[in-house]
Amino acid sequence: MSEALSRRIERRSRQRAANRTAILEAARRVATREDAGELSLRAVAGEAGYAPASVYEYFRNRAELVLALAAEDMGSLARAVRESAAGREGGPGAFAAAAKAALDIMRVSGALPAAAATLEGADAPSEAERLFNGRLIAALTAFAEATGRGTLRTRDEQGDVVLAAAAVTGLAVLARAGRLKALGLDEGALLERLEKRFTSES
Repeated sequence: MSEALSRRIERRSRQRAANRTAILEAARRVATREDAGELSLRAVAGEAGYAPASVYEYFRNRAELVLALAAEDMGSLARAVRESAAGREGGPGAFAAAAKAALDIMRVSGALPAAAATLEGADAPSEAERLFNGRLIAALTAFAEATGRGTLRTRDEQGDVVLAAAAVTGLAVLARAGRLKALGLDEGALLERLEKRFTSES
């Protein structure tokens, strides 16, 4: 392959990556204004300044776009959880700090609830679902490491982390809907109680 051809391919690849990023950023703006569950490729194309047909070159359907946004949010969640654990090494408060970091991301993400609804349908492309599942596993692994669980070798260990993550997800749903406040419950106190239950079974 000639050097000129190689440079042209590399330039095209960089441009495609930049276009995909621009579309995802536009999708996030639209989802913030509206609802990620109602996201349309036409609205995203308009926001990004692209013709609607050109968006389909990057995302085959709405489900693929929603899962790409949710995968980004899962990546942010995993990073936030890892950062929350820095210096704690599974010690006291590590679980609550990791859960709080996850809760903060889940509370504001519109893409994660939309992804749950998308995955229930049959229109999720398998590549997009694989990407989302990979990021979900990375987030669960980060949560396990942050809370001192380390490598999850057995199904019971994996199940424990999934149950803890499900409890945090439930808190995020209640907090987002304003129900924790309505019930007079303190988020921090609930996370501490959850930590006691989770770590006492370690």
